[in-house]
Amino acid sequence: MDQIDMKILNMLQENARVSLKEMSKACYISSPAIAARISKMEDAGIITGYHTSIDQEKLDYHVKAFVMVQLEPSQKGDFYPYVRSISNVIECNCITGDYSEVMEVAFPSTGDLDDFINEVQRRFGKTSTQIVFSTSVEHRGIKLSEQ
Repeated sequence: MDQIDMKILNMLQENARVSLKEMSKACYISSPAIAARISKMEDAGIITGYHTSIDQEKLDYHVKAFVMVQLEPSQKGDFYPYVRSISNVIECNCITGDYSEVMEVAFPSTGDLDDFINEVQRRFGKTSTQIVFSTSVEHRGIKLSEQ
């Protein structure tokens, strides 16, 4: 990967719909060369997909929370398929510390969140939940050095 690849990745992370023409102009190479570089990064697994950001509140998902779960290693085989099946789970990560998993979730109401937490506790055990009041930095890509 060179400086041009880094610049392409930065531009795509900022706006996945940026045109090849715009990237070509910023990188000083042709649009077909940009397309070839993007394709090469997709094939290498560097670019894994393209996503749309939405305003969850405008879609009536007013409660965002982080739910931590204390799992035994033997429970992971049941836990992972379960959380993958719940569309309200935005992200789930295995972590260090007292809890082994942390999920970012979104629900229309605290009642819906409570139902989810009760089900997780019933199936897997102890949880800890933090409800988000506001988000100062939205999900973003990693700014790559272009030098």
